Amino acid sequence: MESDWIALSHVDVAEREAELVAQVMRGGRLSAGGMTEAFESVFADFHGRRYGVAVSGGMAGTWLALRALGIGPGDEVIASAYSWHHMAHAIAHVGATPVFADIDYWSGSVSPEAIEAKITPHTRAILAGNCNGHPAAWRALREIAERAGVALIEDSSEAIGSRYLDRLVGSFGDLSVFDFSQPLALCCGEGGIVLTDDRDLATELHYLRAHAIADRRSVSVGSRVPLAANMSELAAAVAIAQLERLDEILARRKQVEVWYHEIMQSFEGIKPPYLAPDVTEVHWMLYVVHLGKRFTASARDQLVQDLDTEAVEAAAYSRPLHQQFHYARYGATPLPNTQRIADRALALPFHGFLTQDEVRFIVGTLKDTATNVGAGVPIY
Repeated sequence: MESDWIALSHVDVAEREAELVAQVMRGGRLSAGGMTEAFESVFADFHGRRYGVAVSGGMAGTWLALRALGIGPGDEVIASAYSWHHMAHAIAHVGATPVFADIDYWSGSVSPEAIEAKITPHTRAILAGNCNGHPAAWRALREIAERAGVALIEDSSEAIGSRYLDRLVGSFGDLSVFDFSQPLALCCGEGGIVLTDDRDLATELHYLRAHAIADRRSVSVGSRVPLAANMSELAAAVAIAQLERLDEILARRKQVEVWYHEIMQSFEGIKPPYLAPDVTEVHWMLYVVHLGKRFTASARDQLVQDLDTEAVEAAAYSRPLHQQFHYARYGATPLPNTQRIADRALALPFHGFLTQDEVRFIVGTLKDTATNVGAGVPIY
C-alpha cells in the first residue's frame, strides 16, 4: 500500500499485543486454551456481566444467541435493516424470519416505536444495535421487550466504550454480542464474544459454540448440532491487549473526532453529530457524514470515487438489508428513514493514527469533490 494512501481504518496495535501473542506461541496451544478463558473473564467483568463466551465472529455469536434462545423456523426476529449486516444475517441462518423496522432519523439506531408496531404473536426476539457507536434507546427497548415477553439481543459491535445512562453498551441485552474485526475500535483480526447474566444461556452458548473434549463421553452429545466457532488463542491474546489499552485507543480516536468536528465547520450548515438525551458518551466506529437532500445515492458514490483518486478511502456507510436480494422474499417493507439516511451516508477515514493535517486534507478534498459533483454542500 502506498504510504500517502489514507485508509478508512487502521488497527491500533502496540508492543503489548506482540508480547501476549509471543506468550501464546511459546505455550504450545493455539486453540481452546487459557488465553481465551482469560479474555472471556476480563471482558465480561469490564462490562459488568456474569458470563462471556468468546466466539469466532459476531455473526457466529448472534447465531449462538438465537439458538440458545430456541429461535428457529416459524419464529420472527425484529431488527434494523441499517446495521452491522452480518449480525442480522444470523437470523436467516437459524431459519427464522427477519422483520425489519425503521430507524430513528437522528440516531440511526432502530426506532422503538417502529419495533413495537412490528410485534406479532410470532415475535421471539428484538435484535437492536448501537448504530456507528450511538447507543440505541435501551430503556424503551427493554420496556417493549418485557411487555411483549420477547428476548432483547444487543449488538454492540460498533460502539465499544459508548455509554447510555452512564452504563457501558453491552450491558443492556439479555444477550449482548460484540465483533472484533476491522474497522472496529477493539480489533483482533477476527473474533467476537457473547455476554449474558443468565447461567443457563451461558451453558447453552458454550455447548453450541463447539464440542469440547469432555463432551466425547457425554450422553447428550449430538442432541443439538454445534458450530465450530471457537476464538483462537492468538486472537484472544490480541483482544486482551486491546482491552488493556482501550482507554488509550479510544482517546486517540476521540482526538481525531475533535479535529473532524472543528474542520467540518468550514461547510455551511454543518451541525454537530446528534447525541440523544440519555446518551452519556459516544465512541464512533467511523466518521460518517450525512449529505444534504440535494445528493442522491449515485452522487454519494461519485464522491467515493473522486476521493479515491485523491488517495482517500471512503465508503457508503450501509446498504440496507431490506433492499438486498436475499431478503426480498420476506416482502419489501417501506423504511423511509432508513432509505433517506442510507442513500446519503458517507464514511470517511477514522482511526487513531490520522494527523490533523490529514483530516484537514480529507475535509478539503471532500468539499472540492462535492462542488465538482454539483449537488451542493454536505450536511449532517
